[in-house]
Amino acid sequence: MLFAILAFSIYKQVQHKDDWQQKWQAIRASINGPGTWKLYAVIVLMLVNWGIEARKWQVILRHMNKISFAKAFKSVLSGVAFTMVTPNRMGEFIGRVFYVEEGNRIRAATLTVIGSISQMIVTLVAGVTGLIVIKEKMSGLEDISSLSMLWVNGLLFGTIAVVAAITLFYFKISWLVRVAEKIPAFKKYIYFIVLLDDFKATELLNILSLSAIRFIVFVVQYLLLFAVFEVHIPLWEGCCTVAVLFLILAVVPTIALAELGVRGKASLALFGLFSTNSFGILVTTGGIWLINIILPAVLGSLLILNVKLFNKNNGLHEKNGS
Repeated sequence: MLFAILAFSIYKQVQHKDDWQQKWQAIRASINGPGTWKLYAVIVLMLVNWGIEARKWQVILRHMNKISFAKAFKSVLSGVAFTMVTPNRMGEFIGRVFYVEEGNRIRAATLTVIGSISQMIVTLVAGVTGLIVIKEKMSGLEDISSLSMLWVNGLLFGTIAVVAAITLFYFKISWLVRVAEKIPAFKKYIYFIVLLDDFKATELLNILSLSAIRFIVFVVQYLLLFAVFEVHIPLWEGCCTVAVLFLILAVVPTIALAELGVRGKASLALFGLFSTNSFGILVTTGGIWLINIILPAVLGSLLILNVKLFNKNNGLHEKNGS
């Protein structure tokens, strides 16, 4: 329902542009133009992006059992497949544990918290930085109401408070084990979270740095597609606006299949502060969504199907051999 409302709103907004047909023709020409290599670079960076996430997962799982990078990569893609139908991609751990031994799957699921929090910290910190820049731009616009600025200020200071709390929790995540040990009802579940006590500050910093590099890859992808589709935004403002977009996507509850509508509406509002190329903004946003989310999800679905078929065939062999 939310997707339908946002999609209709975007359609009406773009329809009012007199030159939308010319813009569409220009976009089609851009795809086959001299900047096509940038589009291919975005696809390659998608693999880099999920490769970094796979490395993070590999590092995190070392506290339980070592897995190869290839297996970690497959695990991550399988996780993406499950995020398509879960709010804010919270079902990612379900797909990842397909590649973990059955006795360790619940423990592995708890370890996904480390990677998720590290990425959230980077997203929020970058979002705060970007929001400060965007706030200055918005405050200079005549049609921005005081109520809108109040919302921006609320989001800014609220995010700063959340960043401080989450960062403290992240670097003191072993406290979770300590607290659980003191609650009698939770003592029998300590086994599943005790590995959180093994993460040292240096390891957590390493995981956080991988999350930061991954975020930079996201930003570069947007900048490349902006160049392809002739969305002219100054480099610094472009980086900051992308950061604010990811901040919005992090705090607005949605599922990946309906996320395109939220992305489109937010992108028009944010990038529209610097560019009038609405069509280019929408195509860039849709392109990033397809390349970074849909394509990996399709690959992950095929991997999950392969795992299920493999396990089923193994079961048949064992039955026939008995």
